[in-house]
Amino acid sequence: MTSNAKLQRIVIKIGSSSLTSRHGEISHKKLEKLADEIVHLKDLGHEVVLVSSGAIAAGYRKLGCLKRPSSLPEKQAAASIGQGLLMESYSKLFLSNGYVASQILITRSDFLDEDRYKNMRNTLNVLLERGIIPIVNENDTVTIDRLKFGDNDTLSAKVAGIIDADQLVILSDIDGLYDADPSKHLHASLVEHVNEITAEIEASAGGSGSSVGTGGMKSKIEAVKIAMASGITTFLGNASKKNIVKDAVIGKARGTYFKADTPALHLNQRKKWIAFHSHPEGEIIITKEAKIRMVEEHKSLLASGIQDLNGQFEKGAVIRIIDTSGHEVGCGVVNYSNEDLLYLSKHSSDTRISQPYVIDINHFVCHLDVPITV
Repeated sequence: MTSNAKLQRIVIKIGSSSLTSRHGEISHKKLEKLADEIVHLKDLGHEVVLVSSGAIAAGYRKLGCLKRPSSLPEKQAAASIGQGLLMESYSKLFLSNGYVASQILITRSDFLDEDRYKNMRNTLNVLLERGIIPIVNENDTVTIDRLKFGDNDTLSAKVAGIIDADQLVILSDIDGLYDADPSKHLHASLVEHVNEITAEIEASAGGSGSSVGTGGMKSKIEAVKIAMASGITTFLGNASKKNIVKDAVIGKARGTYFKADTPALHLNQRKKWIAFHSHPEGEIIITKEAKIRMVEEHKSLLASGIQDLNGQFEKGAVIRIIDTSGHEVGCGVVNYSNEDLLYLSKHSSDTRISQPYVIDINHFVCHLDVPITV
């Protein structure tokens, strides 16, 4: 990389199987390889966030388990041991090269709440601006199943979006995306460049690829979809390959590069939160005329455009917008509770009542603009 190359904000995700030995314990050799490559990027001036799995895999033997536990309490207990071991190892490696690491543990609920989302973004930005290497992991010690990401692939894509990253690098024990399952088809070929996630690609994605990790190709494709919708180039490759991180950043690594061939939408942070992180609490069914107003004319939704409501919600909630055919139009922040909207929609023809904005178009994300993931 030349000295005048563009400095980037890079998120690197590494899976459990790429950090542990075959006995399930932390591999210092693997950690050292990863740390060396991150230090190389830092020395060049790049900003780096590391999303690291491995807490459960690193801690379950210290808990006294002979194999990776399957029960939630044992997983959480193992993570409480392993997370400390993992951070201790990372901190020593980075400090020996002059860099400070920080720990950030996240649950899905941190993304669902807009205030916590903003706080998380602010914290990450301060750390990056001060030259710190944030190390992010899901908070496995307290997360309940319904609020779990399930794997760190999805988490890494969401983190990349929240900090407006230039590139997401997903490292695992696979070389990239193949046109067929390489474990079953000897002539399967590596797909080096992908510009669109097609139905065929999604259908071919399988389950978890490792007994140590949780994320397979399916979870990686879901992560890629989030990143591509945010205009972030994503690389998928094998963590064991020499200089994989260095080469991925300059576009020379063996693996798969995902980059949308359409211009980035450049959603502001509020629209990113609505599109990728919020949890819709209800539905508004809108008329054909209201759909035209919102989608084609880019105008706000009025009370007169409401045909029906589903669910209970308060002012400020994110709700789904549905057309009369039952198709989801998009998501937006509603300015009224469901009870207030019932009154407004029933009296929208009353000329004595002004037509309020039910959903401001600036707080609405349309499915035609971005594939919303909720």
